[in-house]
Amino acid sequence: MSRELVYTPRVKTAFLVSVLAYAAVIGAAGLRPARFKGGLDAFFLASRALGPARVAFSLCASWIGAASLLVSTDEASRDGLSAVWIVGVPAVVTLLVLAALVRPVRASAGLTLSELMRSRYGRAAGTATTVLVVWYMAVLAASQLIAAGPFLDAFLGLGPVPGMAAAAALVMAYSAAGGLQAVARTHVVQFALLVAGVAGMAAFLAGRVPWSAVEAAAAGLGKASYFDVLAGGGRGLLIAASFVLAWAVSPIAWQRMQAARSEAAARLGAVLAAFLLGLFYAGIVAVGMLFLPFFGGGAAGVPLVTRFAASGAGPFLGGLVFVTVLAAILSTADAALNAGAFTLTKDLLGRRPGRPGAGAPGPGPLRLARVSSLALAAAALVIAARLGDILKTLGLASAIMAEGLLVPGLAALFLRRRAPLAGLLSLLLGGGHALAGFLAESGLAPVTLPPWPRSLPLGVGLGAAGFLAGLLAGRVRGRRRPPAAAGS
Repeated sequence: MSRELVYTPRVKTAFLVSVLAYAAVIGAAGLRPARFKGGLDAFFLASRALGPARVAFSLCASWIGAASLLVSTDEASRDGLSAVWIVGVPAVVTLLVLAALVRPVRASAGLTLSELMRSRYGRAAGTATTVLVVWYMAVLAASQLIAAGPFLDAFLGLGPVPGMAAAAALVMAYSAAGGLQAVARTHVVQFALLVAGVAGMAAFLAGRVPWSAVEAAAAGLGKASYFDVLAGGGRGLLIAASFVLAWAVSPIAWQRMQAARSEAAARLGAVLAAFLLGLFYAGIVAVGMLFLPFFGGGAAGVPLVTRFAASGAGPFLGGLVFVTVLAAILSTADAALNAGAFTLTKDLLGRRPGRPGAGAPGPGPLRLARVSSLALAAAALVIAARLGDILKTLGLASAIMAEGLLVPGLAALFLRRRAPLAGLLSLLLGGGHALAGFLAESGLAPVTLPPWPRSLPLGVGLGAAGFLAGLLAGRVRGRRRPPAAAGS
């Protein structure tokens, strides 16, 4: 990618200064000394003290990743208004759904999704959930590292794999040291950078490219449906559905709901985040559409935001956009690694005799939390090196949650009785389909399935069918048991 970009030494110096300043600011926010008197609850739930603003900023920063800036702007430049379905619409819809689910989610405060599933469906379902959640978080983090490697290579000449490793190392420096408290502090800075960068691009482009030029460029390229938000119908709706279904049970979002200081703070934070993200993604799509005449159709292999920062914006704005993309990548990667380590650590501690887990003080649990974070980062690097497409990797990650955990995860919030067979069948059928799709897309197994997102309806259907079949079988089995056995 870097060979296709041409920029002056002055611009390259601006990028280097920007990344050093960015690392210093993030380090100051994230590496502040912290004491975790509440054990793992303090480390992974920020002592349940986040106010609505920090909940909102952390949710926004977690949601705005590489797909938001690099992929959505490219899609908007190519396809127009319909690009809003890629991340924008599902993000807003999911947050409104989560606002309605705040009470049951907070009722399980201190429990990971794996622990909740174990309490409703049994040990096997809890173990399967741990595998799926850790896998999801590793793949989600990998989708951000895939963007980080070529992006840092393009500007700093690090090489793709060293660029991925550098991004992972920066994330781990603060997330492993300070847990969710550190991640939430950095998210305030990250979101401010994201807003500043997108606003700067929008203002710069709007001052040079009238909308009449966008209309003329689209007409000249034969893009008759460029201003039709429903263009492309099936694919856009499937992508949006995939993300909504996955994010509704996302441990990242649930973790923020549980970490809020009150139910009202959690709900207000979710609604505020929906409003902010709606504005943000409107700006993203507008920037992408303005890129069409500005770049005359784009550049093969180079995301338009990258090209803009390198050669279209000048040193100051280019440096700001450069750190904006870094903020998008790292704020999603750190959220994924922290939430994945939460599940992995609590599940491991919950299975060790004499180690209570959530409230356990002392260095042991915290050391395990940090080791879990490092292990997940290493797994994300391996996956990122294997897969090369940001949107596909993000889609495969969402399929894990939507197909494997959506139905049993939401049901677990409301079930009053244990239903082990229903949960296990749903996990095995839906999660098994997601695993088969991942293996097929990554070329790791000779499996033939429709590519994502066309594979989504079958996977979700299998998960729902397994759950209903398990509930029915459980009821039939209960009716057949003799009264003495049923009461024992």
